[in-house]
Amino acid sequence: MNRWSLALVAALAAAPTLQAQVIRTAPADVKPARLVVTAPPDITLDGQPDRLSPGARIRGTNNLVLLSGSVVGQTLPVVYRRDAAGLVHEAWVLTEDEYARVGGADDGSAQGQRRLAELLQAVFGARR
Repeated sequence: MNRWSLALVAALAAAPTLQAQVIRTAPADVKPARLVVTAPPDITLDGQPDRLSPGARIRGTNNLVLLSGSVVGQTLPVVYRRDAAGLVHEAWVLTEDEYARVGGADDGSAQGQRRLAELLQAVFGARR
C-alpha cells in the first residue's frame, strides 16, 4: 500500500462518521405540469406535444436521474425548465401532494412566481 493510501485510511478512520444528505433544489424559473414520455425524446406537457432536449435530466423524488425510457407512458407531476432552444431540459418529479400545493401557485404574475418559488423551497427543503 502506498504512503498516501495509508494516510487516507488513517484519516478516514479518525474522521467522524459522515452521512450523505441530498438536498433537492429547483431553479426559480420552473413551471409545474404533468409530463408523459411518449417515445423519447417526444413528450407531452399537460397534454400538449413537446420534446426533451439532448441530455435532458428528469430527477425523481429521491433526486436521482430517471432515464426517459424507464418512465414511458407514466404521467408524472413535475416542475420543469426549458433550455435556450425551448426544449424541456430539466424536470423534477413531485409527489401528488406536492403537485397539488404548487400546481396553481404561478399565475404568470411576479407575485405568482414568488409564491411558486416559496412553495418549491418548502417542498424541497422538507425532503432530507
